[in-house]
Amino acid sequence: ELYPLPTEPVIDKPGKGAFFATDLHAILQNRDIVQLIVTGVTTEVCVNTTVREANDRVYDCLVLGDCVGSYFPEFQEMGLNMIKAQGGIFGWVSSSPEVLAALG
Repeated sequence: ELYPLPTEPVIDKPGKGAFFATDLHAILQNRDIVQLIVTGVTTEVCVNTTVREANDRVYDCLVLGDCVGSYFPEFQEMGLNMIKAQGGIFGWVSSSPEVLAALG
């Protein structure tokens, strides 16, 4: 169900974050993309690392709390809280129904 379209790039990340040792930043820059909707696993490791790397590169990140996951519920909650702390220090957190409604 989630296979990429033939025109969509696939990022094979060797580390915890999607920017380290990949061409993701160049792909986004070439497409003039500055706002990201982030999903994935694990919230406290790969998602958090990717959002922090993106933030360092001046991307605005929105994490969909119902589209990320963790093995530990308390890590899931804390991972999302860390992203949205201090008014969105690394990014913002929302849900897929809210984003789908906004994209309408």
